[in-house]
Amino acid sequence: MGATIKVSDESFTADVLQSEKPVIVDFWAEWCGPCRMVAPILEEIASENDNIVIAKLNVDENPQISASYGITSIPTLNVYLGGEVVKSIIGAKPKAALLAELAPYL
Repeated sequence: MGATIKVSDESFTADVLQSEKPVIVDFWAEWCGPCRMVAPILEEIASENDNIVIAKLNVDENPQISASYGITSIPTLNVYLGGEVVKSIIGAKPKAALLAELAPYL
């Protein structure tokens, strides 16, 4: 099954915008407590769903992409489909709530 991938300012276009599958990008940082709470949930969702890609982007290490999408709160999960943001989820949520919000893309 799938696992989360790491993306950067450099790899974002190829890994996210040009993906055939929907991509959920987790905008996070090392110092962010809620981000650490969401991480294992995203790993589970990635391992249970082959038809999506879950990517993690560290906002401290990759400021260009974060700024270009106006990311001001973390964690922010953006769902990309065909290179466009089709959904944004801001803040940590339990797995059931995330699955409910992501259901159209899973």
